[in-house]
Amino acid sequence: MEGGRAKLRLVTVVLLAICIALAGLYSIIKPIANGCTMTYMYPTYIPVPIPKNVSSAKYGLHLYHEGWIKIDFDDRLKSLSGVPVLFIPESDRAYQGGPLERSFYQEASLNLVKGVDFDVTSTPLPYQYASMLDWFAVDLEGEHSAMDGRILEEHTNYVVYAIHRILDHYKECHNARVKEGAAVSRSPPRSVILVGHSMGGFVARAAIVHPHLRKSAVETVLTLSSPHQSPPLALQPSLGQYYARVNDAWKKGYEFQTSRSGHYLSDPLLSHVVVVSISGGYHDYQVRSKLQSLDGIVPPTHGFMISSTGMKNVWLSMEHQVILWCNQLVVQVSHTLLSLIDQETGQPISDVPKRLAIFTKMLHSGIPQNFNWLKQPQLPHIPIENGEAESGSQAHRMYACPSNIHWSDDALERDLYIETTMVTVLAMDGRRRWLDIEKLGSNGKNHFVFVTNLSPCSGVRLHLWPEKGTSVSTLPINKRVLEVTSKMVQIPSGPAPRQVEPGTQTEQAPPSAVFWLHPEDMRGFRYLTISVAPRLAVSGRPPPATSMGVGQFFKPEDEETALSSGSLIWSMFSVKEMMLNEDHPLALNLSFSVSVGLMPVTLSVKTTGCGIRKSEFTADEIGELEIDRLCKLRCFPPVALAWDVTSGLHIFPNLFSETILVDSSPALWTSSLGSEKTNVMLLIDPHCSYKTSIGVNITVAAKRFSLLYFSEITGFAIAVVFFALMRQARQWELDLPIPSLLSAVESNLRMPLPFLCLALLPILFALALSCLISLPLPPAISFIIVSTICYLSANGVVIVLISASQLLLYVSAFLHVFIKKRSRTRERNCSSLFTAFLSSKVVRIIRFNPLFVMTLVSLTLVCFTHPALGLLLLVISHAVCCHNALSSHTQSKELIESGKGSRSGLEQLIPQYDGEINNQFPQKESNSKSLDSVKSYGDTQLEIFNHQHGLFVLHLLATLMFVPSLISWIQRMGIGQSLPWFLDSVLCIGVLLHGVCDSKPEFNFFVFPFPGIRRWEIKLSFAYLVAGYYSYFCGLALAPYRTFYPMATIGFISCAFRIIERRSREKGEMYHHRRKHSHKH
Repeated sequence: MEGGRAKLRLVTVVLLAICIALAGLYSIIKPIANGCTMTYMYPTYIPVPIPKNVSSAKYGLHLYHEGWIKIDFDDRLKSLSGVPVLFIPESDRAYQGGPLERSFYQEASLNLVKGVDFDVTSTPLPYQYASMLDWFAVDLEGEHSAMDGRILEEHTNYVVYAIHRILDHYKECHNARVKEGAAVSRSPPRSVILVGHSMGGFVARAAIVHPHLRKSAVETVLTLSSPHQSPPLALQPSLGQYYARVNDAWKKGYEFQTSRSGHYLSDPLLSHVVVVSISGGYHDYQVRSKLQSLDGIVPPTHGFMISSTGMKNVWLSMEHQVILWCNQLVVQVSHTLLSLIDQETGQPISDVPKRLAIFTKMLHSGIPQNFNWLKQPQLPHIPIENGEAESGSQAHRMYACPSNIHWSDDALERDLYIETTMVTVLAMDGRRRWLDIEKLGSNGKNHFVFVTNLSPCSGVRLHLWPEKGTSVSTLPINKRVLEVTSKMVQIPSGPAPRQVEPGTQTEQAPPSAVFWLHPEDMRGFRYLTISVAPRLAVSGRPPPATSMGVGQFFKPEDEETALSSGSLIWSMFSVKEMMLNEDHPLALNLSFSVSVGLMPVTLSVKTTGCGIRKSEFTADEIGELEIDRLCKLRCFPPVALAWDVTSGLHIFPNLFSETILVDSSPALWTSSLGSEKTNVMLLIDPHCSYKTSIGVNITVAAKRFSLLYFSEITGFAIAVVFFALMRQARQWELDLPIPSLLSAVESNLRMPLPFLCLALLPILFALALSCLISLPLPPAISFIIVSTICYLSANGVVIVLISASQLLLYVSAFLHVFIKKRSRTRERNCSSLFTAFLSSKVVRIIRFNPLFVMTLVSLTLVCFTHPALGLLLLVISHAVCCHNALSSHTQSKELIESGKGSRSGLEQLIPQYDGEINNQFPQKESNSKSLDSVKSYGDTQLEIFNHQHGLFVLHLLATLMFVPSLISWIQRMGIGQSLPWFLDSVLCIGVLLHGVCDSKPEFNFFVFPFPGIRRWEIKLSFAYLVAGYYSYFCGLALAPYRTFYPMATIGFISCAFRIIERRSREKGEMYHHRRKHSHKH
């Protein structure tokens, strides 16, 4: 019965791991439609000359030139007069267009960011650009710096040189023009703008804190899909260490310089640097938004991160490489960089708040990145006493339309007075609609929302009136109305449908703006008016698509729908449906208790009616498809706005059936409270009825789980192997047979004690540690559940690896024994040649000292070539030991099954047993040649195999963690190699010592003698337990590379104790333990 339960546990965790891996792989390789427009370019790369006193490097620096016409490179380099921009590692297209078209939507505000108090309205954007951008690019030979810390450091060094070379070149050209007597209107640039993609963004930041970089040589950094918090694959120790060193330098760079006594010395070293990180959103599976965040590295006063899904004029999520050529993003970024140039000096603006304000206005939409903005007033407080507003206040000017857009009140045909809580605009009729705030906003419906596709100022205007009036100018100055037109925030909309011929009706155009008023915004005002401009008639052309505007007073609490975690889990198997009848709320808030970044939701909105059945058509004449077609003529397409704590705003326009997904990172140790929830607002036409279906997309959820928790599962996998080794070592200490690695893993999954102590106890300790050291406390329930699933998945991965390797070893052992039996006669014929080969000096050294030779070669490879090669040789050594032990076990098993054995065969097979597991010296004279001795020897060999197999799996995982770095090393063969990083070499030496010094199970304890103190003994099982817990915490911290530390520590301690033990033996002392019995016979 227990055997069946054990198999069931193993099969369950294996199926869990396989299902997540396969579903995630399918979702990753599935093509994605991103909606980006291709950016076409005709590049010419002009090499920047290197001074004669500088040795030629393997990398290159180039100037980008657009066009296919042949030009003189030297003249182009000498005529540079723009602002230098260095792209890392690839070149981008230089934008040659004019400024963006002026719009009057609400702009983003820095005041919404905690700790930032700066009004962006005081920083106007230029109407024309004062200078152009000179794009430079470094050629880094396509090396994968994301996989190797040494390559990353070399890239940083070259970028520092490239920055200095660019500034020196401008200075040389400026001095040359002065000597020639040419007119020079501007001074050479003082700094270079850095734009980096992927690891190029981190290289840009690493270059800024490089000790050799000139002061103020870089003041602005823009990164695209760049990992800032940690590497995408945090597997190599030196890579993770280099990241930590650079990030620590940035954190200190924003601190004030003080003396030891605490007196102020100077401003922060990086006080002049602004960093903006643009993420690709949920489609960028290579670098998640969590890694691209600047939290804890750059303060909000000097930078921010924004997702492309919430970026003005972009609104798209894109893959890792697509972000380079997505035209919507390229154009917006180019306009942003051009807006940073001072109109008078032609140099980049040096003032940090102004630069940050320009980035905010150009990149952020008017919709804040936090859902809480809907619960807060948006208009500045206006002092109102006795119904009179203060005239000439900033609020009167902030949201008013420009004076050059003339729109007389006399053009309005007549006023309409709205008596219901909902107002509708179906045409540009030139009318003004009055809404009584006091009357319509009663019964708790004191919030107002307005959705439209009319352009602000030119198509629609909104005003707040203290009292009724016929015209804005008729009221006294102290009772002027407040125009709030420019408080409309832009949302993305698809192309507007056009009429095929005049007179025909089109589908409703998607909304392009949303307007929101809080009760505090309307306090002191009695009326809200919506004025619509008259339609312009153009002869010979069909009119534009149907104009639309829908507004509604509502109560937010009535529109909230909470979806619990249980209902979301159930929706994986059965879709949850909700019916929305006509006159439903315009803004519907869906609150998901589990982040849709972890459990993506497929949201389907299907029109079921829009008053068609009440018209002259009968129910039989109108089918389901016809209703859908006719309703599209009346109802505007739904829009979904999703907010996430990590990546901010996501907008899904024209929503009829869409997978709602955000790039969140919930249930991590570094997550904050509230990160496990997602708020989705549906803007949906209240004139129509809908059937809404919600179901979790399992394949996308598996993909998200694999991407979000890959590092965590990797760290847990190392912990699982350590726990299994702990189980094996403990059995040896109890004088019991060493179990197989698979049995050890299964034993650790048993309930309640093993699983609770090894799986749940570290999670609870991590929560307690967060409270003790004042770290943000993650959401406890989701953190425990997800971490447990990751632990089970790691067990599944390890079980698959154990089973696959064990199968291969068993097959090789069986083949070895089979071939050896069949080839005995041939061996006799070739015995002379074989004996001569074995008698050679090199073969004898390797044969009688295999461990020494392997150790020597591995250490050489680790220190002078690449650590992965040395670890690979160690793994091969473990595999050979496993093969030899398993072959001996198989041979003895065959003898037992045959029931007899020759005396000579038994003499060759059975070694002398002295209380240790040692098969190096066969016994010449055996006192017992019985089958029981054969069985005892076979069981002993099986124990050797189990022990060596555990080390094989552990060190195989360590080798696999260095494979990405090895790929990068192989790629740059012949270009120029350097020695491995000292940290990697030291840690891998420790791993090698662990494989060598603990190669026998009897080395299962450490004894450290102290003078006058009884010997202190530490069991190896305890060391493995501590190593497993540490690796578990490394997985929770998303730093699996740190698992090398306990491996190396055990190796160094084992080596030290082996030396102490050997010296003790020379002195006649004995610290070596022997087993009482090998097995029960």
